Formats: sequence, structure tokens, C-alpha cells
Amino acid sequence: MQHEPHHNWRWNPWSVIVGFGEAIRFLTIIPQPWLPPMHERSAVMAIPWFPAAGLLIGALLALIGWIAGWFWSELVVATLIVVSWGVITGGLHLDGLSDTFDAVLSWRSPERKLEIMKDSRIGAMGALALIAVLALKVALLTGSGAAWWQAALLAPVLGRWADCYGIFFFPAAAAGGLGRTFRDQVRRADVVVATATTVLLAGLVAGATGLVALLVVWGAAHLIAGWWTRDLGGLTGDTYGALCEIAEVVALAVLTARPFGGG
Repeated sequence: MQHEPHHNWRWNPWSVIVGFGEAIRFLTIIPQPWLPPMHERSAVMAIPWFPAAGLLIGALLALIGWIAGWFWSELVVATLIVVSWGVITGGLHLDGLSDTFDAVLSWRSPERKLEIMKDSRIGAMGALALIAVLALKVALLTGSGAAWWQAALLAPVLGRWADCYGIFFFPAAAAGGLGRTFRDQVRRADVVVATATTVLLAGLVAGATGLVALLVVWGAAHLIAGWWTRDLGGLTGDTYGALCEIAEVVALAVLTARPFGGG
């Protein structure tokens, strides 16, 4: 695993601020007009701050859920949270989820699977994956009881940490694209910062339960990324999106489980 030498541009104070802004711009629809136009290096600067951007997404979801809870039932609140989740993120990871499952469940050659992944049309397996993930999110939040806000706040953090893990520890499949750029330029320090941020947030938001959720997400992300690496020859931008969505569902499942205080 070879990476370019560490560069100071990623860690001076201004670059940290810009990196967090880039993470918000890349992962959400929240405008960042103060940033210069996005380019490859600025996108890579966002990687260490993926979990922090996930916390912002989770905070917005928790706020939406809290307001909605004054007016509607648990099912409606959960549905609004999940719909808002997709809107805030611009469907970025949901798109990757559908493309990935259309490809990996096609039983074709790795080369053909990568071609299928580039097709913008949604097939049966991609549609099924979307329905499954969205339905599971709604169901898990509906039955979560008092733990709903911790789950909504923390799941986006853990999902985006899973992306950081996949980007660094697994090879890229495609010769070009943003996924290849991420893999080629990511640094160990980026993953250390992302992991430290995630551990801190998991502990602060949900205590031991949050740390258990992180461990389970790590195990799931490792197994799934390993499967796709064997199947495709590596990971792509679409598989990063799918990895995030699946990790979010796994995180919700742990954080809302009855032994941990869920409904």
C-alpha cells in the first residue's frame, strides 16, 4: 500500500477549515459559496472530515425529528427523518447503492460489472437494495423509543467513517474517477483523524453503545469491502456510497437494539 508523502497543505489551520467545508459540500446539498471551485485536491482534503460532516447531517436529522415529534406519530417522524436524510445528502450514497447492487448481483465478469455500475439506469437488484435500505431505516427508527435521536445523530457519522476505512484499506477498481483519486491520495493521517473523531463522537453521543456500534460497523464494512474487492478487483466511488448506506443501517440496528435501550 503506497501513498504519496505527507503534505503540510492538508494540516495547516486554514486547510482544516477548508477541508471541513469541502466535506460538507461533497457530502450534502448545503451550499458553501465561500469555497473556491472544487478540484481533485480539494476533494481529497475532505476525507479526514467525513465523520464531522456526518455529525452535521445527524444534527439536522435530529432537529427535524424533534420538531416533527410535536405533531405526528413515530412512523411519520421516522419517515420524515429518512426522507430528509436522502434530501440533505442529495441521494449521493443511495445512487451508489443502487449502482453497486445492480453490478455485484449480475453474476457477470468483473469487467462487465464495472460497466454495469456506470449505467445510470436502475435495475431490479438496485431497486431492491434501495427499498431494503430505506425500509430498514424507517423501521429501525420507528421502534427505537428514546434512543431515536442518538441513532439519527450518530449513524451518519459511522457511515462516513466506513467510507474512510474503505478508501484507505482497500484498492481501487477503476482506472479513473474520483474513487481512484481518493485512494491514490489518501494518507494514514487522514484515517487516524477520521477514526479519532468517530471514536470521540460515538462515546459522547451514545457511550458504550456507540463504541459497540462502531466495532460492529467496522466488522461489517471490512467484510463487505472485502467481498466487493474480490468481486470487482477493488472499490469504486459507487461502492463507497453503498458501503456508507449499509454501515448506516448497521449502526441504526445496534443503536436501537433493545439490549442497548432501544424500543
